[in-house]
Amino acid sequence: MPPFGWFELVFGLYIVWVIGACSTLLMNRRSPTATLAWLFAFIALPVVSGIYYLVFGPRRLHRRRVRYKVKRGLLADDVSAYLRSSCGQQVPRLTPDAEALAVVGKRLGQGLPTLATHVGLIDHGDRYFEALEKALASASHHIHMEYYIWDPDRIGTHFRDLLVDARAREVRVRVLYDAVGSGDAGRAFWAPLRDAGGEVHAFNPIRFSLGSLNFANFRSHRKIAVCDGSTGFLGGMNLHDPASATHSGKDAWRDASARIEGEPVRRLQRLFLENWIYSGGQFMLTAENLARYFPPCNFDRQSELAVQILGSGPDDESAPIHAFFLAAISTARQRIWIETPYLIPDEPLEAALRIAELRGVDVQVIVPKRGDSRLVTAASHTYCESLAHAGVTVHEYGPPMLHAKTFIVDSTVGVVGTANMDNRSFRLNFEVAAVFYDAATIDTLARGFETDRAASRPFPGRNKGPRFTTFLESIARLTSPVL
Repeated sequence: MPPFGWFELVFGLYIVWVIGACSTLLMNRRSPTATLAWLFAFIALPVVSGIYYLVFGPRRLHRRRVRYKVKRGLLADDVSAYLRSSCGQQVPRLTPDAEALAVVGKRLGQGLPTLATHVGLIDHGDRYFEALEKALASASHHIHMEYYIWDPDRIGTHFRDLLVDARAREVRVRVLYDAVGSGDAGRAFWAPLRDAGGEVHAFNPIRFSLGSLNFANFRSHRKIAVCDGSTGFLGGMNLHDPASATHSGKDAWRDASARIEGEPVRRLQRLFLENWIYSGGQFMLTAENLARYFPPCNFDRQSELAVQILGSGPDDESAPIHAFFLAAISTARQRIWIETPYLIPDEPLEAALRIAELRGVDVQVIVPKRGDSRLVTAASHTYCESLAHAGVTVHEYGPPMLHAKTFIVDSTVGVVGTANMDNRSFRLNFEVAAVFYDAATIDTLARGFETDRAASRPFPGRNKGPRFTTFLESIARLTSPVL
């Protein structure tokens, strides 16, 4: 019998790896395209693909125990009864198309639209910071903030200090920052707020163990602020200098956020508390403080500002924001206008946009000329090119960087949120979006789109560019499922 050499040992281990890895992958029941891509990676690059899969491969975060805790705390009989009795009794009046989309959101577990007493769209970083600062200064009971990027720069430090001031007024302060997006904000940065009695937690810190490496996928990309349960902010604005023209000049990012007052803020509050409890934050909702965290709605004030808050994350297989966008695109008759810093649609979304254009819908997309990631920009260019070839009008904005995430369909809905047009936002990150159904807000969003379009240039295409650049962009496209 011939001796058992190194080649036989390595080859045997390789066969065991391929069988084990491929069997595990097949049990996950991904899409055929993604499954084949991973299979080829496992066979061709066994070690590299294994590490990459551990970090970026998993798609769902199982939070059943946490969801149970939240449900038990927030949906106990007395709490549910209070929320029902204190909600607005005025039913939003919607057009048939809008009502159909509202039902889609409800069936996705997001609830029906509720009425806001005020909606303000903010497309300038310094105006956003001014409005947020005013809301923080006015808070008398609690401030809840959840941000993907909170940098220890001038803007980030300023808002941390505002929270220290709020603690001096005995306002309860809870801050949740993403451990990756806000990686530069260390313990020393948060020390003054913690010393003042503020509560601060990192969302999904990465620990170098097999059980937690895949948390690199599961980021909180949300930007939420809730003051006294009645005023809420959400959108693309992070707390860092690049969002401010005062500190960054002409290089300040172009972005979009919304300030909301009224019943929709209750949904923002619950989304924050769910991630807060998941991250180890302590919170006890009792009958005595229900009205403080979920204040009764103003029944006297008539409003037509119907707002539906959509929250999504890797613990929800229905991918609510993605599903809602697909449903909205399918109803479009006149226009679909999109602004996004990352245009990396999956196959269903790309097909829906192509079909809408074939139906005669005015499909237009604005993307940044230069994004904040070369890899993402390269991959995005390939989708811009294919959509432009299909008849979709693609514009390039800037520089500066376009960071707004807005979505308009006819005069039916307008959306401001945190989700980019990519798989990471739709399925791997925790995101939030506000769907507006009133004509005035949709018209304001449309005027903002027209302003940005006037400052943009048509996408030039890449067919005539250097072949090497085209080749690199094609390589970048292969990574699009995890970008």
